[in-house]
Amino acid sequence: MIRTILFDVDGVFLSEERYFDASALTVWELLHSGQYLGLSGDTFTPAPEEEVIRRVRRTVFAADDVLNFIKSRGINSNWDMVYLTFSYQLIRLCQALQPHAAEEVRDLLTQQIDRTALQRVRRLAETHASGFAIDYAAFTPDFAKSSLQKSELLLYLNEIARERCGIETSIFSRNSELWTLCQETFQEWYLGDERIEASIGRESMQKGKKGFLKDEIPIVEPAKMRSILTALKEKGYILGIGTGRPTIETHVPLAELGLLDLFDPNRVVTASHVLQAETAFPDKAPLAKPHPYCYVKGLLGLDRDDQEVLSYPLPIANGEEVLIVGDSLADLLAARAIGCQFAATLTGLSGQEARAKFEAEQADYILNDVSEILSILG
Repeated sequence: MIRTILFDVDGVFLSEERYFDASALTVWELLHSGQYLGLSGDTFTPAPEEEVIRRVRRTVFAADDVLNFIKSRGINSNWDMVYLTFSYQLIRLCQALQPHAAEEVRDLLTQQIDRTALQRVRRLAETHASGFAIDYAAFTPDFAKSSLQKSELLLYLNEIARERCGIETSIFSRNSELWTLCQETFQEWYLGDERIEASIGRESMQKGKKGFLKDEIPIVEPAKMRSILTALKEKGYILGIGTGRPTIETHVPLAELGLLDLFDPNRVVTASHVLQAETAFPDKAPLAKPHPYCYVKGLLGLDRDDQEVLSYPLPIANGEEVLIVGDSLADLLAARAIGCQFAATLTGLSGQEARAKFEAEQADYILNDVSEILSILG
């Protein structure tokens, strides 16, 4: 009998569209802003109109082909999506620069890449790669040559660097300085100038970003969703969250929609908690989904020590008492690792097309949207 229900947020309660928009804009900025690579071919602005946002999203993710591929390999983090997409184009640029600046390229690809290193690449590109063409569509066939899943896909960037540039390296990983730079730049876009310092401890490097936090799109009408969650609480279910969103990006929109108070505050686990755990236990990283950390933490509670969470025996003995509700393969894999039940919602990036995937993966339940959850609980 189910006693605890742990929900993902994106693709379950809130549309992922603005997250994907922010991801595309982050890659766009890193490639075209003078603060970073400053490549020609597009004019960067920190305050694009909606028409520009739509164009950038279509271009950067190749009409969502890149997004669909990344998510199909079990990656659920927008930070990872940005890192993969940008790093791939950076490697291609290094390949174009190599005939003209071989030693500089070798130096770049064998040391940590930070903001200063990107400026070095920019200066080299201005001199030697004026004809370089970004090719977003090349991402999928290049990565499809490997069958790697989840965080191993980030490490595969090292293999692509070896294939394209003939350089042995291990700098590409979730623990790299470039990953942190991508993550913080994404946060600038999503939170905007007003909220960014509270999140990452500094102001935006590129001022003028309004942020998307107040432009969230609920999947189910908020009043209806509140009624459903209230009914679950009245039936005695413990409600929690395990999300790839940082804390502020979880609390603010759910509170504005009138839903946050319905969840046990001790069981609302976010990407902020994941980053804290990775900092404390770097040998355990990465801990983002599909790693089960956020859901195990939600099951045990925020007041439980991370050492206990990370060493908790899996699969759990009472798996039939826990239900995870999510929209992605990463959520399903986390549920499978825990040994609990899983309900898939068809409101993620792939919509109804995801049904066949979840059927093939033998999800316990498949819901058109989260509002159908009462129907599976008797």
